[in-house]
Amino acid sequence: MAPVPGSRVGRRRGLMDRAEMDRTELLEAFAGFPARLAVAIDTVAGVPVASGEWGPAENVRHLIAVEGEIWQARLALVAVEDGPRWTWVEPGLEPGFEGASVDEIVAAFGEVRAETVATIRALDDAGWARSGTHATYGVLDVAGLLRVAVDHDRDHIQGIVRAG
Repeated sequence: MAPVPGSRVGRRRGLMDRAEMDRTELLEAFAGFPARLAVAIDTVAGVPVASGEWGPAENVRHLIAVEGEIWQARLALVAVEDGPRWTWVEPGLEPGFEGASVDEIVAAFGEVRAETVATIRALDDAGWARSGTHATYGVLDVAGLLRVAVDHDRDHIQGIVRAG
């Protein structure tokens, strides 16, 4: 698995900033990311990518992999296991998008994110309270997972803009 440029940079920064976000705000931030991602990508269209950095297509392919391997997988585990344990995982690029346009990849990401959002919207209070333990972040309930996801999303938008 290829290392993610800038991995772990700022991962803990911002978690406390979002500690006061309520469920609605967290879910809106998480659900609205594909639209913000598309805007960020549009701002760097045609700008060469800095050497050693991922371009927009690679970032979005990584985000698709993260959605399935991290967010969807962890939500599924927390729903059926009491206190699952998670290690640090750094997914590479989602396969199958070679030759696809950035717009096609962003659309695919939007579909996968919508699936995750639907899963979260279906949770009742007990579902939101379920938790697991991450090797780096400690105990995370669903809101905690979303805070980490929102921070990860933000880091990738910043990376796309910086790389361009």
